[in-house]
Amino acid sequence: MPTSDHLRELRALVGSRLLVVPSATGLVFDHDDRVLLVRHADAGVWVPPGGAIDPGETPQDAVVREVFEEAGVHVEPVALRGVFGGPANRVRYRNGDEVEYVMAVFECRPLSGTPRADGVETLDARWVASAELAELPLAAWAGALLPPLVARREGAWIPPVTWRPPRP
Repeated sequence: MPTSDHLRELRALVGSRLLVVPSATGLVFDHDDRVLLVRHADAGVWVPPGGAIDPGETPQDAVVREVFEEAGVHVEPVALRGVFGGPANRVRYRNGDEVEYVMAVFECRPLSGTPRADGVETLDARWVASAELAELPLAAWAGALLPPLVARREGAWIPPVTWRPPRP
């Protein structure tokens, strides 16, 4: 889902002005230690799947929902890898909307599903080896965060997730 009702309501009030938005991003690794990336429709750059946290939603539930919506993979968060924000996480969309994301990055284990683009937010989804990262056009924030996070996979406990994808 490109924009939540909540963000649409905020945009109606503030226009395209900068919004600071909490978000969740998934570092999903397969059995070959490749990371799941999606190519965003808006800018054509590659990023780990993720997006805004909806009101009343936990960050863990948001990352599960976002990875499923953008890449078709059902995941379980296994470690909080960090919380990132600031100017490096600022995005200006084609329509002029400006957002600065405060991003909770979770390492996730894939449970089921095959990577596929949603055709709305994402144009492609695939597993990427760490050696391939330098060859892809990554979003600026992804280019800064991915190499050290992929190289350093240490765990931390995360509360359980309650969100489940819709059944076909």
